[in-house]
Amino acid sequence: MPNEINLLINADGLAALADLSLASKSHAKLDDLLTRNSAGTLTPDEAMELDSLLNQIDALNIVKARAGLALLQMKAKE
Repeated sequence: MPNEINLLINADGLAALADLSLASKSHAKLDDLLTRNSAGTLTPDEAMELDSLLNQIDALNIVKARAGLALLQMKAKE
């Protein structure tokens, strides 16, 4: 994947990454935007904001999955 960096993270750090979630403020905004999107009342700027939040969630889910996998691999080597 382009623009990746490798970090040396211990098991506690991987567990914390695997447990990440969207911030409450962002989650509330996402819920609002999704509801209004379903109703067809989003402005073009709000539609862009919704797309941005969804992209952030996708990226967060990739980080969480990779951290979880790395943690499993680390534990398997013990």
